[in-house]
Amino acid sequence: MIKIRAFRAIDDQEACLKFIEGHRRLLEIHFGVAKVTSTNVDWIKSEHTIVIIVENESGDKVYGGARVQMVDGEIPLPIEHALGHYDPKIFDVVKPGCAEICGMWNSMEVAGMGIGSLILCRVSVAIVNQLPIDKIYMLCAPVTTRMGKRVGAVIEESLGDKGIFFYPKDDFVATAMAILDVNDLVHAEEKERINILELREKPNQLKIEKGPKGEFEVMYQLEIPNLNEH
Repeated sequence: MIKIRAFRAIDDQEACLKFIEGHRRLLEIHFGVAKVTSTNVDWIKSEHTIVIIVENESGDKVYGGARVQMVDGEIPLPIEHALGHYDPKIFDVVKPGCAEICGMWNSMEVAGMGIGSLILCRVSVAIVNQLPIDKIYMLCAPVTTRMGKRVGAVIEESLGDKGIFFYPKDDFVATAMAILDVNDLVHAEEKERINILELREKPNQLKIEKGPKGEFEVMYQLEIPNLNEH
């Protein structure tokens, strides 16, 4: 069984460190990327960052994850760091009430199951109804651009070359995207919209998911603890 849970970064530092190490290892070993802005670790002590982690049932092994980082006036969003040098307009469009889905990754152990792309995109969008935000940004690689569109994101054509940047290296294409309607998700594919709304209605549940490698059991724990302290 795979467990996917959401929590404030400040509430589980041990899990955050496992998340950081797994993400770094993946980027360096498999993609030859030594540093990207989403690997900055300032967020680890932030009550405004929600971590989504994919782990085994006992929680001692991490298979992947993502973050939803909210604008807080202190820690810039990764997309601001990444694109500010190329297009300063990013600083004008990112405002209070915005957040970014970032730091998405999955280990080779679960590659091909659909966890690191579609499921994590779906979960990241599902949990935002618990947060005080109305717009979500994403900086997407080509594969996550497709997934972003499925969950309701559109290309932010006001930035870069109609939303396109070469980042983090000249031979990597990144697309700036945004979800403008986090509640209704009018641009999402209908199947994905239904899946997201179901997770919002029942954030803690056991569900059978189906990916390219077949079916697998997922324990979702998406009700974010301690939000009343935010």
